[in-house]
Amino acid sequence: MVEPLPPDHQGVFARRGLAAQGLRWGDQWSVGPAEGEEHTAHSADERAYVAWEHERLRRRARSCGVPEEALDALVADLDRAMKAVRLALFADARESLAALRRRGLLVGVCSNWFWDLEDRLTEVGLGDVVDVVVGSARTGARKPHPLIYRAVLDRCGLGASRVLFVGDMWVPDVLGPLAAGMRAVHLWRPDRAVDGIAPPLPRGAARIAGLRELIGGDGPDGRGGCG
Repeated sequence: MVEPLPPDHQGVFARRGLAAQGLRWGDQWSVGPAEGEEHTAHSADERAYVAWEHERLRRRARSCGVPEEALDALVADLDRAMKAVRLALFADARESLAALRRRGLLVGVCSNWFWDLEDRLTEVGLGDVVDVVVGSARTGARKPHPLIYRAVLDRCGLGASRVLFVGDMWVPDVLGPLAAGMRAVHLWRPDRAVDGIAPPLPRGAARIAGLRELIGGDGPDGRGGCG
């Protein structure tokens, strides 16, 4: 996710004349499904998932004191604001993934994202270098829930020990995959690190500063990987 960041939710409330209710709304980043949340009952198809997204917002807005007659318009605005995010590639992303595929490795993306993950990856130029896409919205669970890692293994057609999971989020991309039996690589870009000190690596994990470092070694079994 890159700038410009999504609009502040309190501003969305204020434009609707609901500034007081907006103060009760809280952090805009905590509104969506939580990390590790399972929601398979709402992920049968896109229509069901979007309806669930809207109902979550509606319930929360109602609890903040938003009048019934104002809910639908506010929820539509909030939904648009939450999804006003875009992806952008690091300079090493496409070339690194393409190089891994040329070596015969299976390349996948697993992300906590909205229903349109595949479209967003295509927009940024990764559609032809990614074999498998596993998104939380369609899967019915968000990292680090075990269900999404099982979906990765099923889609890749590989046992856990043959998968190398690479990501920059400590729990969703390192501890979660390790618990699922995969190996994990913590992508710790020094210029992008949120915290100043990288956590100690547990057994079965490695750390890299950029994706080009993946090209120098073999995949999990010399054949394929997904992460």
